[in-house]
Amino acid sequence: MANDASTVFDLVILGGGSGGYAAALRGAQLGLDVALIEKDKVGGTCLHRGCIPTKALLHAGEIADQARESEQFGVKATLEGIDIAGVHKYKDGVVAGLYKGLQGLVASRKVTYIEGEGRLSSPTSVDVNGRRVQGRHVLLATGSVPKSLPGLEIDGDRIISSDHALVLDRVPKSAIILGGGVIGVEFASAWKSFGTDVTIVEGLKHLVPVEDENSSKLLERAFRKRGIKFNLGTFFEKAEYTQDGVKVTLADGKEFEAEVLLVAIGRGPVSQGLGYEEQGVAMDRGYVLVDEYMRTNVPTISAVGDLVPTLQLAHVGFAEGILVAERLAGLKTVPIDYDGVPRVTYCHPEVASVGITEAKAKEIYGADKVVALKYNLAGNGRSKILNTAGEIKLVQVKDGAVVGVHMVGDRMGEQVGEAQLIYNWEALPAEVAQLIHAHPTQNEALGEAHLALAGKPLHAHD
Repeated sequence: MANDASTVFDLVILGGGSGGYAAALRGAQLGLDVALIEKDKVGGTCLHRGCIPTKALLHAGEIADQARESEQFGVKATLEGIDIAGVHKYKDGVVAGLYKGLQGLVASRKVTYIEGEGRLSSPTSVDVNGRRVQGRHVLLATGSVPKSLPGLEIDGDRIISSDHALVLDRVPKSAIILGGGVIGVEFASAWKSFGTDVTIVEGLKHLVPVEDENSSKLLERAFRKRGIKFNLGTFFEKAEYTQDGVKVTLADGKEFEAEVLLVAIGRGPVSQGLGYEEQGVAMDRGYVLVDEYMRTNVPTISAVGDLVPTLQLAHVGFAEGILVAERLAGLKTVPIDYDGVPRVTYCHPEVASVGITEAKAKEIYGADKVVALKYNLAGNGRSKILNTAGEIKLVQVKDGAVVGVHMVGDRMGEQVGEAQLIYNWEALPAEVAQLIHAHPTQNEALGEAHLALAGKPLHAHD
């Protein structure tokens, strides 16, 4: 292995996804000499196989729904069908534009970009393309891949992962989606908009089970209305090929058949065979273990993103990467409050939240110390115009701050910015209530919910 001893970088980053490239950009901005190693394309899962392309599909589905439902707005339009090649062209164009911009950013910050499959070779080096890249510090950011279950083989044709679903050359007539979390409900929503007959199988008792139970129930109600079927509370047993599709059997013997089975049970860390354990990095079930400053047990190694057991969100990766870069540059850093991270599921309707659930609040503070308020979007003019239904639910510590904001409805993801300020700045309902929100906006619903919680409701019943 050729050792290029003439160059010792301040920071060598293995993985160019959200966490890795954020650390590279911020580190270079702070004067660190940075090497970024990526085997595929900078941008990682989020840009190429996750956040961006899935939201493009969902938007295409939204356009299809608007065409179908246009007459209720007095507009006569017809939907001739879904041109899946055209959908992919639009989606790929969005990704390509952002990818080009990101490449330019990396180059402009003078980051040394190395394309190739890297492997940790010592606590201060990564081997790639027959070269040993030395650094004073190494950041592991190798991300995640779709998971499956023992005995359930993903073939890329009838039994597929989200990666395959994003490039599928047809709209399936029918689909079973294994998993009712974020990935599962987003694909269910998009495919239903495209005309697919969708059934979700979720072993837990609710869709989006990590959300507040009220949000889950609202989503389930909306999905029923849309004709999206789901089976809750029974786990998957097996999948078999049929003459022209797949048959899924559950633990209770119930069977479902469809053209394709999408396995959407989550994503697992990419860590095998990369030299982590050989260099003494502490791990658990494939995840690299870190402290609140993203430090591993090896002093010269940090880790961020989907590789560590924190929230698997691109914006979490950004924040973790920035934290590492600033810590290495000598800046004062503050650990991330993961409860304060906004979470959005981009199905129709959207589910958005920040803070803790009502159940968690009662567990922490006691049931008698928690107040919950629901504001129905039926009282919001803009939501009425958009013909969306849903609720904003606030969770408050009695006589104290709002500790949870849970929203269901179209475009609620755009309201979570203010919600995260309310949570992270420990705002009292009365403090938010005195702020004037523009009318008519959906954002106004957040203000109205706080007016009601402060005891002075306007467009809401006492």
